[in-house]
Amino acid sequence: MEKKRSVAFHTLGCKLNFSETSTLSRMMEEKGFEKKDFDGLADVYVINTCSVTDNADKECRQLVRRIQRKAPESFVVITGCYAQLKPEEIVQIPGVDLVLGASEKFNIMEHIAQLTKGDAGKICSCEIEEVTGFHASYSMNDRTRSFLKVQDGCDYNCSFCTIPMARGKSRSDNVANVVQHAKDLAADGVKEIVLTGVNLGDFGKGPDGDLKYEEDFFDLIQALEEVDGIERYRISSIEPNLLTAEIVEWVSKSKKFMPHFHIPLQSGSNEILKGMRRRYQKELYKERVELIKRLMPHCSIGVDVIVGFPGETNEHFEETFQFLHELDVSYLHVFTYSERPDTKALEIMPVIPIHIRNTRNKVLRNLSYQKLQYFTAQHSGETRKVLFENFEKNGMMEGYTDNYIRVSASYKAEWTNQVIDWNL
Repeated sequence: MEKKRSVAFHTLGCKLNFSETSTLSRMMEEKGFEKKDFDGLADVYVINTCSVTDNADKECRQLVRRIQRKAPESFVVITGCYAQLKPEEIVQIPGVDLVLGASEKFNIMEHIAQLTKGDAGKICSCEIEEVTGFHASYSMNDRTRSFLKVQDGCDYNCSFCTIPMARGKSRSDNVANVVQHAKDLAADGVKEIVLTGVNLGDFGKGPDGDLKYEEDFFDLIQALEEVDGIERYRISSIEPNLLTAEIVEWVSKSKKFMPHFHIPLQSGSNEILKGMRRRYQKELYKERVELIKRLMPHCSIGVDVIVGFPGETNEHFEETFQFLHELDVSYLHVFTYSERPDTKALEIMPVIPIHIRNTRNKVLRNLSYQKLQYFTAQHSGETRKVLFENFEKNGMMEGYTDNYIRVSASYKAEWTNQVIDWNL
């Protein structure tokens, strides 16, 4: 009998990447591959990369070196955003056998079938302008929560971002397909779905990036509300200019969409937002937060913010700090600006020294800690619904309330993947 081939996966980056890795894994398992842990030995290693920061690029190179040391005869396949942006750079890394760009990621099986160890690394890619089509993906790890990809690509071209160059133009699934995926996940026992995409609020463009569908994100969430078996939905991240009052008002009355929004801000200075080519000003952002809190005072609001963008003076940073300090938000995801090739931000001066970027990052991370502590304390003594995850560590289990407060409890097997009333 022929020995079963094995594959191991490692994902860098966002929830969207995790949903795609999970789908690639299922594809290969259906073709007879045995899935292995990435730290163990496997015949094929697949690294799904990110390229938002320089650290993600470095981590990819470190992972390949690690594989070379422990399994030099194994095949190494690199895909994801870094693979689309820098295929020539990646293929020069010793040990890399195959680089799959955005158009070839989901054709991984046919490419692996043609690989021979010892040949020069192979690149299978195309210009990002030629990338079309939408490949639905979802994660299935602990069967508690699934990240469901409903949109891909972006048309916004922010000056600091390489994602449009790595994933192409905005395109999405249609409502009927997404609803069917949600039904399939419900049948597999999933209780919570996190809707993911590059620019989620831009949902509704056809698979070729045109305006083929006469439906939008608001239509999608209304349709998903009717799916039996799914108890919770979360919106992973949505641009403030696409988070309409209509969506906020509807979520406030929904039985299934959780009181939790993640809304990228990036800067609290309109001057910096202009340099970033963002499509809103801070006044609009403030309006959105105030509307959410007026309709859902208990709602959790997460914020993305970038520090050290070119031209960000001490005054600009102080403006951002004060804006966030006064805003009723729950936590921050703080990113230190990282120069990315071929982006317009490289033309903006002056460049902020790394040590100043790092200091500003620490200041905002400290603010985030204070915000989260305050938000959690506000709900102390309340009874809220917690979905407990199927994971035990040192006799404990974790879950999240509807409004995204993390809860720990003594492990009870019967609580896994169940929504439990919990006193905070």
